[in-house]
Amino acid sequence: MLCTRSVRDFVAFWRIFLTTEENMIYAFDTYYYDDYANTVCIAFEDWTSENESEIFTEKTDITSGYESGAFYKRELPCILSLLKKIDLKEEDIIIVDGYVTLDDDGKIGLGGYLYEALDRKYAIIGIAKNEFASPDSQRRNVLRGESKTPLFLTAKGADVDDILPKVKQMHGGYRIPALLKKLDQLSRA
Repeated sequence: MLCTRSVRDFVAFWRIFLTTEENMIYAFDTYYYDDYANTVCIAFEDWTSENESEIFTEKTDITSGYESGAFYKRELPCILSLLKKIDLKEEDIIIVDGYVTLDDDGKIGLGGYLYEALDRKYAIIGIAKNEFASPDSQRRNVLRGESKTPLFLTAKGADVDDILPKVKQMHGGYRIPALLKKLDQLSRA
């Protein structure tokens, strides 16, 4: 017969074991319609995941018009609003469709503003499809599949050189990883 203390210890162990959640990767994209923005987040467990674990969506009013060089003013409020629906854990990673850093002079993009807005608590990874002209020693080109056109990788809160092989390993044989392509399609739906 088990003593009461052993049973309590056993129950406490299993409660901790069963409620421990894996770190997640959350990828965000927003598409703009005439009168609203559709923001989508795909959550997945690992860089090589073939399928998402969860999808979050939110339609919001557009609070700012497009301003050249200030893309973050339009998209950051959308991402922050959708993040209210997500219970982020300390080691979770956030991916944005765009840049985190823009140049060697300290200019930041959408991901950099998100990093600051979240009090620098989470690694923010920027995966951009279009090249930004200013030199940035923290930017890396990522070639995937047979594509000769790179993706452009930047990060804060994580070493960009540690993230580069992970982006290469993401599921899908084309330039754009399969889950990021799905994310883009869902934001436009």
